[in-house]
Amino acid sequence: MKRFDCGSLVPGCHWHTRADEDAEVVRRTVEHMKTAHGETVIRETMIDHIKQRIRDDVQAA
Repeated sequence: MKRFDCGSLVPGCHWHTRADEDAEVVRRTVEHMKTAHGETVIRETMIDHIKQRIRDDVQAA
């Protein structure tokens, strides 16, 4: 299980997501960035920053 914590990219945001695959974590995070943070353009560098912050979720194991 993989986990992304939005606060690692957007300080103060407590949203997080879990999924089996990195691609699903990225997809959910991009949607969150659009709806919660008003991002209209998701650049490749943003995707890279998200991927760098995906961690194994030891609590879900």
